[in-house]
Amino acid sequence: MALIVQKYGGSSVADATSIKRVAKRVAEAKRAGHDVVVVVSAMGDTTDELIDLANQVTPMPPQREMDILLTAGERISMSLLAMAIHNLGVDAKSFTGQQAGVITDEAYGKARIIDVSPSRIKDTVARGEVAIVAGFQGVNPTTNDVTTLGRGGSDTTAVALAAALKADVCEIYTDVDGVFTADPRIVASARKLDRISYDEMLEMAASGAKVLVLRCVEYARRYDVPVHVRSSFSTRTGTLVTNEAQVNEEGELVEQPIIAGVAHDRSEAKITVAGVPDVPGKAARIFEVVAGAGVNIDMIVQNVSAAATGLTDISFTLPAADGSKATAALTEHQPDIGFTALQYDDTIGKLSLVGAGMRSHPGVSAKLFAALSEANINIEMISTSEIRISVVTRADSLDDAVRAVHTAFELDSTEDEAVVYGGTGR
Repeated sequence: MALIVQKYGGSSVADATSIKRVAKRVAEAKRAGHDVVVVVSAMGDTTDELIDLANQVTPMPPQREMDILLTAGERISMSLLAMAIHNLGVDAKSFTGQQAGVITDEAYGKARIIDVSPSRIKDTVARGEVAIVAGFQGVNPTTNDVTTLGRGGSDTTAVALAAALKADVCEIYTDVDGVFTADPRIVASARKLDRISYDEMLEMAASGAKVLVLRCVEYARRYDVPVHVRSSFSTRTGTLVTNEAQVNEEGELVEQPIIAGVAHDRSEAKITVAGVPDVPGKAARIFEVVAGAGVNIDMIVQNVSAAATGLTDISFTLPAADGSKATAALTEHQPDIGFTALQYDDTIGKLSLVGAGMRSHPGVSAKLFAALSEANINIEMISTSEIRISVVTRADSLDDAVRAVHTAFELDSTEDEAVVYGGTGR
């Protein structure tokens, strides 16, 4: 018997039929003798619809009220799932994030979990009942206000609960069969991975892979929570995210593949600060201004300064949603920084090649750049880590780039095409 935390995303509970299917899976796990805690997202596109509704009422809704509004979506799905499980003869109780003991800071819309005190969840499980928790939400202990965790917050809720409950595994159910070597919506021949390390999954998530959010993987690695990514629409075994070494049937260690996958991200933009005086302190000042505006930076490139002018250009990428904040802040500080112009480009895409095997295998970069060259795709920026190589290219070339690199590294599957079972991609 194991303690299992299961998380079901919006596409898995999109309608009454889907909720009944999830209830059947939960009931089967309970009848198999396991203790089960379930975390649910809002149904389908409910969160987006609530955001649209708020924007119809006012162009600038107060963030505190937005958090109260958005938590309604998970309250609906958690109570309906509890009813469906009850209908199958299994006792279940639903809890909001606050009732489940999810404690956060007070950053409305993007709160971070600072503690989990799941006493009510433990009591429910001890009584032999299934505990169902609303994902994506918690409470700030200072203000006693409801908070939301941002996009993908239900994944983070599930892993945080699993860590606090010392669960044997956290199962993340989604609309694909696991973690693939590329987005199956773009690469139909993408191969499902049986296992991936926390570090590789962190790089994949940070590079745009949407199957798990970055904070969820960070939490899992910190507390060593095994995460099992599966589909609620099939019975395939999925992908295990863990640092435990893989062994074969003979008990021998299985060597890690060189490349885990190819991730892509089309949500970034590029700012070029042109004509920056090439003297100490100017780059620091640029990024102090950007940080002061609350903007996170991804990739940075500084050109060699022109000998005749003593000026250089500094380019960096950032979330496109933060582009206006960053450009406004830099423009305000143009006199003390001394640059001549700002260039903003939101038609870029980022491709990232991820694999722990890069540490010990030379030639990966050369093979990557050759594949892009053969596909006639130009590279604008390059960034690397120990197990990742990222490049920026044009957004309209990104899909072709992903497919070209995926094939070049022999990641294409010879089995059936990958299946995306649900979700609108909204």
